[in-house]
Amino acid sequence: MTRRRAGPSDRCLQGAGAPHRGMDATTAPHHIPPEMPQYGETYHVFELMQNMLEQLLIHQPKDPIPFLISHLQQDNDNVPKIVILGPPASGKTTIAMWLCKHLSSNLIMVEDLIARKFSSLAEVARKHYQKMKKLSSTLLIKLIQERLKEEDCVRRGWILDGIPETREQALMIQTLGITPRHVIVLSAPDTVLIERNLGKRIDPQTREIYHTTFDWPSESEIRNRLMVPGGISELETAQKLLEYHRNIIRILPAYPKILKVINADQPCVDVFYQALTYVQTNHRSNAPFTPRVLLCGPVGSGKSLQAALLAQKYGLVNVHCGQLLKEAVADESKFGELIQPYFQKEMAVPDSIIMKVLSQRLSQQDSVQKGWVLHGFPKDLDQAHMLNSLGFQPNRVFFLNVPFDSVIERLTLRRIDPVTGERYHLMYKPPPTMEIKARLLQNPKDTEEQVKLKMDLFYRNSLELEEFYKHTITLNADQDPYTVFEYIESGIINPLPKKVP
Repeated sequence: MTRRRAGPSDRCLQGAGAPHRGMDATTAPHHIPPEMPQYGETYHVFELMQNMLEQLLIHQPKDPIPFLISHLQQDNDNVPKIVILGPPASGKTTIAMWLCKHLSSNLIMVEDLIARKFSSLAEVARKHYQKMKKLSSTLLIKLIQERLKEEDCVRRGWILDGIPETREQALMIQTLGITPRHVIVLSAPDTVLIERNLGKRIDPQTREIYHTTFDWPSESEIRNRLMVPGGISELETAQKLLEYHRNIIRILPAYPKILKVINADQPCVDVFYQALTYVQTNHRSNAPFTPRVLLCGPVGSGKSLQAALLAQKYGLVNVHCGQLLKEAVADESKFGELIQPYFQKEMAVPDSIIMKVLSQRLSQQDSVQKGWVLHGFPKDLDQAHMLNSLGFQPNRVFFLNVPFDSVIERLTLRRIDPVTGERYHLMYKPPPTMEIKARLLQNPKDTEEQVKLKMDLFYRNSLELEEFYKHTITLNADQDPYTVFEYIESGIINPLPKKVP
């Protein structure tokens, strides 16, 4: 029998409490408090240690301890470090400027580096540029290194506009330990770029770029001071494009896991929001990750099916609140004795009892080691606070949205055969014969009136729940369940997006 090799998604979803494969089971830790992996995830301990190790290997200080203390005091591991590349007229400078304003970061351009007044290196660069009409790669990288060491770049990060221009520059930047977190490459057909470049105009005061066709300013004051930049003729643009294409195919392999190509042949605002969304994402970490998943949604949204799929693929403990209560009664446990009277009277089980049953299950070692997927609880803000107060904090929360009409269709047409116990759906899985159809029964819970009551109750509390669980992921669950599962799976495997104001 061939063993399947563990893929990256499997490795990243290993429980933090799982014993090492080579460890003897008798010597493995038998109980790991849930607070330990939660602390590691909350404060990104693994990423912190990994980053410090990277900095030590890159800079190789003679005395590592003071170096690490200084690095930690900078507290800049999450500031923007972005490279934006693209052919002439692709709009990379505009996108870079907009990102810079939105992220409160620093825009690094070749012209600015050369024009710096209080830098002896920049003075050398200006003389070199005036003589040679271009800047050597060595001089450019030295200017970048000098600029990125300054306080504002250390605190607020940086965005490199059109740098590196060659593979040589890309490798020189990497050698110095200058590592971008996100690289964006804008792409558009050459014919579009040539046409776009011919209409380009620049405001000499703000350096904003305008276009005679696509983006002409409404204020006459701005229009009157616009200038035609040099080097935008059709022939000059074609030559620049040829050089760009020759270089870019050699640059891209330097950034295999942090690269995103965006189609620039669309409105600039659309390009910007795609770029912004990308730079707000965290790249997948190698840190051990124990999923604690909460599925919220109205009755009939498919929570049980999605929970079962997650449990099956990733070995998570499937915790269905209602099912737990039924099992406690069936097992005649001490909690079951407390629950039984409420079941007999068809009354709601008090939250205090539910929490005891849930707490017992979520505290068991398989839940701590493998992770869990919870559904059916909490249903309101009070229950969410209770769950949180006991230390059971989900690290992924999904809201499954389904239109009212679709839920009605899913639930009110369900039927059961009292003879065989077979379940049918009058639309999706109709009974094979008229004889069977005639004896089918509907569960009283599936009547339209009951379904409406449950949906109203869910949506009455859902807004407060979404606000309580800040990093929620909302999904359209009115589609093929395996498509929904792929979205949920992606939301678990990939880090949550950063919240940028």
